Amino acid sequence: MAVREISSYEELNSLVGQEVGVSDWFEITQDRINLFADVSMDYQWIHIDTQRTKDESPFGTTIAHGFLTLSLLSFLESQVVKIKMPYKMRINYGLNKVRFTSAVPAGSKIRARIKLQSAEKISKGMQLTWHFTIERQDSDKPCCIAEWLLLYYQ
Repeated sequence: MAVREISSYEELNSLVGQEVGVSDWFEITQDRINLFADVSMDYQWIHIDTQRTKDESPFGTTIAHGFLTLSLLSFLESQVVKIKMPYKMRINYGLNKVRFTSAVPAGSKIRARIKLQSAEKISKGMQLTWHFTIERQDSDKPCCIAEWLLLYYQ
């Protein structure tokens, strides 16, 4: 997918309420899940025990941590949009709302559908609120819905 470059505050305002783009599909491998377990120290069996999940889990396989999916917002956003306006730094300001609406089994591919929810001028910059719908390939139900706030300082 082509990255959409945004060069002005007027262009940002014209996009509020609209879908800005969709990322490429990205595979969530078991190796990535295991690495995330090591980083987060979340070793719950539903994420890392492939044999037990075959026997006991309703998913029949391991599933990604919800926070792993959430941690990929920045990566997925970079495939969709680039703010070309002059700014010195971008700060993750937080999340308004996050829901993990369905599981992401190991080996699944996900992508982000991104909408610009709001663009506000603030002292020395701007605050953007992005609405993410993380979709799983071959599923009608999204796996994560999140509102992410970013601050851009000039």
